[in-house]
Amino acid sequence: MADMDLISVEVAYALPDKQKIVALLVEPGTTAMQAVLRSNISKDFPEIDVESAKMGIFGQSLGTKGLAAALEHVLQAGDRVEIYRPLIADPKEVRRKRAEKAKLKKD
Repeated sequence: MADMDLISVEVAYALPDKQKIVALLVEPGTTAMQAVLRSNISKDFPEIDVESAKMGIFGQSLGTKGLAAALEHVLQAGDRVEIYRPLIADPKEVRRKRAEKAKLKKD
């Protein structure tokens, strides 16, 4: 296949102290999951469980809000697939505790 037929996409993953963006040329019709697997990003970040990791395109989570899941989402030229880390704490729980603490300080 000639390079003209390929599209340019990126796969990104970040830790608090380290990040990596892998640029790829892929065939049209490539899914987000295929791009992640092709990027070999898990060699640099062995903690990534590619099969169960949450992914998104420019901050929009795949498998939500009408977007197909990573296995089915077909990439467009210029897309960046982001692999999300699992949350350490539930954001709602953190806000609730912060509000309780603030309320106790007022009393």
